Amino acid sequence: MHLTTRRIMYPEGDSREIEHALSINQLVDINGFPLAHPLPSAKMIVYRVFRIATESLKGEDIVRYHLEQLWRDELEELVQ
Repeated sequence: MHLTTRRIMYPEGDSREIEHALSINQLVDINGFPLAHPLPSAKMIVYRVFRIATESLKGEDIVRYHLEQLWRDELEELVQ
């Protein structure tokens, strides 16, 4: 049996396990759930996936999604 573990890696160094795959440049909320465009408000904590790294171990792959936080001016461009 082969397991795949997915983790989001926050800019501060913290991490959290998630159950779904993400892609490069995808926007996610603080819990790692994808956000739809346009965003409802610029007053949100939003991250962008900027790097995906996979580590293969015996019986398990660990996929790490590295996140960068968007600034308010970037968010304002994405609002309705």
